[in-house]
Amino acid sequence: MSGFSYFKSANNPQASSRDKNISTASIKTETVTYTVDGVTCQGYVAYDAAIKGKRPVVLVVPEWWGFTDYVKKRARQLAELGYLAMAVDMYGDGKVAATPDEAGKLAGPFYKDPQMAKRHIDGALAKIKEYKEANVNKVAAIGYCFGGGVLLNTVRLGEDIQGVVSFHGNLIGVPANKDLLKAKILICHGEADKFVKPEDVALFKHQMDSINADYTFKSYPNATHAFTNPDATALGKKFSMPIEYNEAADKASWQDMQVFLKKLFN
Repeated sequence: MSGFSYFKSANNPQASSRDKNISTASIKTETVTYTVDGVTCQGYVAYDAAIKGKRPVVLVVPEWWGFTDYVKKRARQLAELGYLAMAVDMYGDGKVAATPDEAGKLAGPFYKDPQMAKRHIDGALAKIKEYKEANVNKVAAIGYCFGGGVLLNTVRLGEDIQGVVSFHGNLIGVPANKDLLKAKILICHGEADKFVKPEDVALFKHQMDSINADYTFKSYPNATHAFTNPDATALGKKFSMPIEYNEAADKASWQDMQVFLKKLFN
């Protein structure tokens, strides 16, 4: 089926509790493996088994911490919305960093070599497209912090997907090129993010405007870096990092994402 009318309303505030329970109960999850650059990577796949036929695909690219429960939770939430979702293991072997220093060492090579990051996204896309439930003509990706920055670089390198959503991700990286960037972009940015400076925001907007890119920039008051992750407050205190969960911004950005994806796939 085409369109969005068959999608579950699990995250719709107007949906009944019965509808939510049915949707959650029918969510199927499984871990798959695939190889990129000789590294065995994992994918955490989630979809609603109660939905018949093909549905749009959404990848979920994690924060620099790696293949955590948080990114898997987001994949399940996307499945509740009716998508075929897969959380991506960027580092391979399901690695999860224990400290910011370890996370920086794992993430660093992907920042230095955006083409390598693109290959990892390509590998994940190839794997999820093997599913019979996948509508291979309707594909998007969302990313958090590191994941958001990776996705922006990937589409600026010409990745053939319809759209990406970056939640509190890095904005500056691969130069914008109108001949390569085809995807639509939604930026969900915390106004109090100390890792993404106002001059980065201004430069990003200038770059996007200079090539007439199709992008939307949303910013949320009092929201820091990592504002969507409930674990951010504790992690911020533990490692003396300026990150904190912001429930209002989390809910607003998730709603903005839903609107973006619905419009993208209709």
